[in-house]
Amino acid sequence: MTESDGLIRPGSPAPDFSLPATPDGRRTGPGRFRGRPVVLAFYPADWTPVCGDQMALYQAAMPEFDRYDAVLFGISVDSLWSHRAFAEAQGVRFPLLADFEPKGEVSRRYGAYTAQGQSARALVVLDRDQTVAWSHLSPPEVNPGADGILDALEQLGAGQQVVTR
Repeated sequence: MTESDGLIRPGSPAPDFSLPATPDGRRTGPGRFRGRPVVLAFYPADWTPVCGDQMALYQAAMPEFDRYDAVLFGISVDSLWSHRAFAEAQGVRFPLLADFEPKGEVSRRYGAYTAQGQSARALVVLDRDQTVAWSHLSPPEVNPGADGILDALEQLGAGQQVVTR
């Protein structure tokens, strides 16, 4: 189930996936973290100012994500090598997953793929059972920040149903 904008809706089962996380071929995805909240931060491209600011903000907010035992993944259609250099330049230590081949397959499954051939700037929070608890689509030029994610994690921690904002 997706929103009118195409983004997957809260209450939908989260499509599982496994994407490359490191150049040595290690793959990961939300299914490996069943029992923990998972945050998927889809973003258009490495090396753009808004994406750099967004990923750096999430790295700075990692202690807050850790408070909720949440796993965070950044996802774009860039290659592993681009992700590696971008992460090093931005000081990002959480996994940046390469939705590179087939291009945008995971982004499409979550309704977070654009006609321009890149991931949309979309946030999706999965609950411990791998159900979409919250989702949000931002304009490509707007950094959505971390407040919505943290609000969703807070509601999950309190056992409340999360509502879309």
